[in-house]
Amino acid sequence: MALGRALSVAVTGVDGQLVEIEADIGQGLPSVNLVGLPDTALQESRNRVRSAVANTGEKWPDGRVILALSPATLPKVGSVYDLALAVAVLDASGAVPGDRLVKTVLLGELALDGRVRRVRGVLPAVIAARNAGCPTVVVPAEAVAEAGLVEGVEVLGATSLRAVIAWLRGEGTLLEPDGVAPGHQVPCGDLRDVVGQDEARWALEVAAAGGHHLLLTGPPGIGKTMLAQRLPGLLPPLSEAESLEVTAIHSMAGSLTAEQPLMTLAPFVAPHHSTSVTAMIGGGSGMARPGAVSRAHRGVLFLDECAEIGAKVLEALRTPLEEGEVRIARRDGVARYPARFQLVLAANPCPCAPARDVDCICAPLARRRYLGKLSGPLLDRIDIWVRMHGQAGATFGEQQAETSAVVAARVAEARERAAARWSADGWATNAEVPGHILRQRFRLPADAIAPIETALRLGRMSARGADRAVRVAWTVCDLRGGELPSVQDVLSALNFRQRGGQ
Repeated sequence: MALGRALSVAVTGVDGQLVEIEADIGQGLPSVNLVGLPDTALQESRNRVRSAVANTGEKWPDGRVILALSPATLPKVGSVYDLALAVAVLDASGAVPGDRLVKTVLLGELALDGRVRRVRGVLPAVIAARNAGCPTVVVPAEAVAEAGLVEGVEVLGATSLRAVIAWLRGEGTLLEPDGVAPGHQVPCGDLRDVVGQDEARWALEVAAAGGHHLLLTGPPGIGKTMLAQRLPGLLPPLSEAESLEVTAIHSMAGSLTAEQPLMTLAPFVAPHHSTSVTAMIGGGSGMARPGAVSRAHRGVLFLDECAEIGAKVLEALRTPLEEGEVRIARRDGVARYPARFQLVLAANPCPCAPARDVDCICAPLARRRYLGKLSGPLLDRIDIWVRMHGQAGATFGEQQAETSAVVAARVAEARERAAARWSADGWATNAEVPGHILRQRFRLPADAIAPIETALRLGRMSARGADRAVRVAWTVCDLRGGELPSVQDVLSALNFRQRGGQ
């Protein structure tokens, strides 16, 4: 009886856990048995691994092979274990020495000819391996740039099983990261392309400075989508920790490329209005995959034609907006994905959506029903509402608008003021501060808070809406360089929350 071992990683959400793979070769009819809660894709790896070993020129054992993946109670999903399974069998048969396998994590799917293919979730898997104390990780060659972003661990890339076997025998080398820093992403469009719409531009600046959610309504072609697409260009670049966090999510989604392995700019995600709850929040068979809200983490989630989106999809946004993460329970476990994003909604005022309101042919009930999918609880979570109107002659005017760089500089200064104010508590933007902190430790003067108290007393807004108005007031104060919001800052925040803005 021979026993071999290898290490791999199981990724659940953006969290990884080390998996030990044991291979036992015993007497009996030739067969391969997998134990340890493998899913269908992992069960099929028996045939992939056997063919890959044979086509590499190595001998597959003639006896009964048992492959055990532990922890046994942890569901194992996907084809990321193929390389480790093959090496564990070769270790058990004595074909490769086991000295390098003790602290080496192996990740990758095997083709039938022995090529190592790229898999999802390489970055979070490498981070988990480093945290578990493993000094070396072998990944598919296509994912070397992505895995090389993690410091404190040796990353090697393999093109084939044959190359891994030669490295284990000390007869060859594997690829190493080239050490070249990934290129920075380029924002989509410049704010100077937006002509006129001063109120909407100011609202976009306030939203960027405070991390606030935004609702834009107006007739088609007035610039709602153009404004939303330029919001990421106003946000500060992602920090190193934020870049790794965002990149790990996109690694799980399988959207990274070898040319751009690191997300350095706030992501911009714009799903179609026919999207489902699963596509928006995350899910799928087996272990849940990240949805649009998680792929927009630390960036912008833009929902164009939001009045056309299903009511269930819109209501599913309420929990991520409040908590900043989603927890998806599926058959194979609970996946946790961060989802702290800025929501930008865009909608026409009615179904016919003419260029001028006087040309509308919709009945009053139809107009109310059109935006009725945006429920009160959802609208209560939107900080800024803006109604955009056409501006005659502005389209072909000669006046030059401010560029994104100029506005982004003001946004960065405002964010620095907010970060300095909230740094002791771990918050970075005004939108993240809990309401009770604003009401108690950072209570505004009586004359400044009076308009909000009046609105509460008259039932014009909820307590949640009042907290959000205070957050926006702090952002307006930061943009003008003030120390404490004034009554004018509060009135500006309340003006953004007037339901007439729809």
